[in-house]
Amino acid sequence: MLIMYLIVGLGNPGRQYSLTRHNIGFDFVDYLADKKGVTFNASKWQASLAKTEIERTSVILAKPETFMNLSGTAVARIASYYQIATEEIVVVHDDLDLQLGRIKIVFDRGAGGHNGIHSIIEQLGTKRFIRIRIGIGRPVGEHSISNYVLSPYGKAEKVLLFDSFEKIEQGIEIFIVKRGLEQAMTFLNS
Repeated sequence: MLIMYLIVGLGNPGRQYSLTRHNIGFDFVDYLADKKGVTFNASKWQASLAKTEIERTSVILAKPETFMNLSGTAVARIASYYQIATEEIVVVHDDLDLQLGRIKIVFDRGAGGHNGIHSIIEQLGTKRFIRIRIGIGRPVGEHSISNYVLSPYGKAEKVLLFDSFEKIEQGIEIFIVKRGLEQAMTFLNS
């Protein structure tokens, strides 16, 4: 049986959420689709999908079109239809607890307070999938968390975050091509 991977970027649909901190996952899969020369299309699973390959291995890029807190619905349906094992699912998302621009790859971990991840764990019935956490830092001062994550990047923040995309892409390639989760962790978490 051929192995297929699912790379999910988390975010919220709609123009008002475009280029906000909470949508860094969407931004990453958009970057990857652009590099691979593929476009996203609507699907019957409440997600936009793009099919591509990484070193002759089939990959589906997905952006759930549900709101963040219901991301698991789309992820579970796509994985079920394409018979993608949870260990072959990579979810890219924002993380308040990591310093701005820091990247961390984890496997088989809890939601850590992230509602999108909580939804995916609930719908898949397992934590055995890969997460790539992109640090957006915490708000300074009196700002509420929800206002902070739903606000646009500053110019310097955007440059720092988007510069990390190439490294994330390389980490995913290490994982897929070499079937090397530990190697990808060493590369991305250093």
